[in-house]
Amino acid sequence: MDRASQVLAQGLDQDVPRTYAALADRGQVPRSTVWHRAHGRPSKEEKAQRQQYLTPSEEIALRKFLLRMSDFGCPVRIKFLPSLAFCIARRRPTMDKAIRPPGKNWPQAFWKRHTELNPRRVGAMDWNHHDINIYDKITHWFEVIGKELHNPDIMPKNVYNMDETGVMLSMLGSCSTTWVW
Repeated sequence: MDRASQVLAQGLDQDVPRTYAALADRGQVPRSTVWHRAHGRPSKEEKAQRQQYLTPSEEIALRKFLLRMSDFGCPVRIKFLPSLAFCIARRRPTMDKAIRPPGKNWPQAFWKRHTELNPRRVGAMDWNHHDINIYDKITHWFEVIGKELHNPDIMPKNVYNMDETGVMLSMLGSCSTTWVW
């Protein structure tokens, strides 16, 4: 809520006449701004929010997904953000007009609104210059995977391990060599 809307909502003391000038002086807001809010004109932030491609809740979901994928070690490339946003927008209830993909500058605007997302170049690790102290990275990985394993939506029977030798299911003996003919 912007300052002018807050000033209108709070009001004034009993002894002060309720005028736009008095409200503007109390909140240190221009008088015209208070008048426009009182007559229904939205603030610049509200207007910009209505013009965004995704709704605020959709942007929060996309931000959480991007952070989660980054925690898993599979960061999403910037060039795929418009297609993800388009998929999210297509899930809205049907409307009269067709949904078009976001513009070419949408990923940069999204990044400016969500500064906790840090785009960076990802390349192959040079073994001669690898990070010697990887304790923090390993600790972070187990914190991330621990949260996922404690999620009630993930059943223990669907958790498995995989390495170079193959797949080992979480239940001992569940991968038997019994053949049924």
